[in-house]
Amino acid sequence: MTVATQLDQLCINTLRTLSIDAVEQAQSGHPGTPMDAAPAAYCLWQRYLRYDPEDPNWPNRDRFVLSSGHASMLLYGLLHLGGVKASNPSYEQADRLAVTLDDIKRFRQAYSRCTGHPEYGWTSGVETTTGPLGQGVATSVGMAIAERWLAATYNRPGYDLFDHKVYVLCGDGDMMEGVTSEAASLAGHLKLANLCWIYDDNHTSIEGNTRIAFTEDVAARFIGYGWHVTRVADANDLEQLTCGYNTFIDTRDRPTLIIVQSHIGYGSPHKQDSNKAHGEPLGAIEARLTKEFYGCDPDVQFHVPRGVPEHFREQFGNRGAVLRADWETLFAAYRKQYPDLAGDIDCMQRRDLPEGWDSALTIFPADAKGMSTRDSSGKVLNAIAEKMPWLLGGAADLAPSTKTRLNFEFAGDFQAPGMAGDYRGRNFHYGVREHAMCAISNGLSLSNLRPFAASFLVFSDYCRGALRLAAMMQIPVITLWSHDSINMGEDGPTHQPVEQLASMRAMPGMMVLRPADANEVVEAWRVIMQIKDRPVCLVLTRQALATLDRTRYASANGVSRGAYVLAYAQKLRPDVLLLATGSEVALCIAAYEQLKTEGIDARVISMPSWELFENQDQAYRDSVLPPEVTARVAVEAASSFGWERYTGFGGAIIGLHTFGISAPMKTVMQHFGFEPAQVVAAAREQVMRHAAKP
Repeated sequence: MTVATQLDQLCINTLRTLSIDAVEQAQSGHPGTPMDAAPAAYCLWQRYLRYDPEDPNWPNRDRFVLSSGHASMLLYGLLHLGGVKASNPSYEQADRLAVTLDDIKRFRQAYSRCTGHPEYGWTSGVETTTGPLGQGVATSVGMAIAERWLAATYNRPGYDLFDHKVYVLCGDGDMMEGVTSEAASLAGHLKLANLCWIYDDNHTSIEGNTRIAFTEDVAARFIGYGWHVTRVADANDLEQLTCGYNTFIDTRDRPTLIIVQSHIGYGSPHKQDSNKAHGEPLGAIEARLTKEFYGCDPDVQFHVPRGVPEHFREQFGNRGAVLRADWETLFAAYRKQYPDLAGDIDCMQRRDLPEGWDSALTIFPADAKGMSTRDSSGKVLNAIAEKMPWLLGGAADLAPSTKTRLNFEFAGDFQAPGMAGDYRGRNFHYGVREHAMCAISNGLSLSNLRPFAASFLVFSDYCRGALRLAAMMQIPVITLWSHDSINMGEDGPTHQPVEQLASMRAMPGMMVLRPADANEVVEAWRVIMQIKDRPVCLVLTRQALATLDRTRYASANGVSRGAYVLAYAQKLRPDVLLLATGSEVALCIAAYEQLKTEGIDARVISMPSWELFENQDQAYRDSVLPPEVTARVAVEAASSFGWERYTGFGGAIIGLHTFGISAPMKTVMQHFGFEPAQVVAAAREQVMRHAAKP
């Protein structure tokens, strides 16, 4: 065995023992996958990964995604031994390592950078938050799409600014999840040759051997998707692994799946319960025996042998430093020759908006017939996207219905070469793959593009895993949900959203906007485009809504504060407050006009975004919802859950407590009481009840 081979094995075993010790000390976590997948990850990082540990945010770095998030200690070991530096704002010291040995010793403990599953934004070098299986592989498709788009859009002869690759370590659990199938199918269709999934095929799940539930031919399945599939028979053979990675590098017309045959917890001849090795710490006796098998001192914990960090620095570190320096020299020359394009790239990296991004936005004239908010949103989206080249996206086979197609001349369709479109296209066709669409959008956003994704609101249920991670990662993904209520009518309760608005509002870090007319849509988009640190759900109607006369009612720029007084009472203290979002604002306006003839002084409050409103200071909130006015009516054609915070328990809520019915829209609305007369009646009752109180 050569010195280099000995060092390779020492590095691999150090990754393994750090995982063993961290899990053992925490008495929590999974040591099995880090042990059996260490050679595959080590080979990739040391021999292939284009990544500068001094700058983990270098735009043209290769991406490494640990989709098997339960194997987080493998990634933390790589970040530590590879000398990756801290770069995230969450670090108090920017010059420290992303993962220190002390962090590893405090694995899964409060404030450690080594959380139970990798968390983007908390630990430098973590490209995306993973944990729910299938999310990492699906997100990686977005990253691969982003590279193809960036290369096609910004590379020029002699200037290959973007040519990075996306690698993913995944496992049996990922392969079983439905979102994986959606994403893999689309990746094959798009011929994403820059994408490589490394499948750690260890036949183990929490309940035991995967044969109890998973016996399909994964290779045949991926060949059917249009992937190139290659196998590595021995997970510990670095030369076989090298051949597998070379196969990926040489494959230019499709993504690659490398199936690595392994045995979880591989190494210890004493381990009988391989399931326990996956789901639990090894235990003191087995940890000792496993270390002895690896030739490591069983009496030493968290040991990093001399020469291991140096070996990583000589290969992984030095290669990345040279590549980044060369790229920066290239980009400096590119900037001189193509200053406008370089400016776009700079804007993207900072998540800034280009100058004049909103210059084509206009005010919609008052119109009793109006238009649906999906239609007005489509017009606004196109006006902004024409000025902002990296605003792109699509729908889950519903662009004609969600009005999310970019129609200007140079928008194009994102497709593999040889199809009707190319990699410069900004219209994505996701097919009927809602969950993959949202996970892919996360990957696009993590690559600093500004993606939008669209479907019907009821189908947001299919996307919750990806939406939740977007909120957790605080990334500005835009999701557009049309067909927003029981106004869907004849399509019936399966397509009529009821609980979706409440569930979106319950998600920490998610912003929900439900505008009431075309001008509120314009202002909602102004808000959305300036957000850098959270995802947004823009909820839109299918049916036409009147465009309000803003000479009679307040300006729509109140949307920026989440809620605003749309129609004022004549008295300083109103008799009753009418609160609503979206299409139901019009019901409140109609009720307001009727109540005025009856001598009841109402105030109408449009509340398109609870989250924005809650971020306002108390003085503003009290100016909109005066605490002394307790007679209140809230109206929303959705679950009433949550409105009590604004009406109080003595207020009235006209909402839904059941699923919808299949009938024409007007019949459905009458059936559930969404009519001006019902709002008027509720307002009268509120005024009488609260006037009677001492």
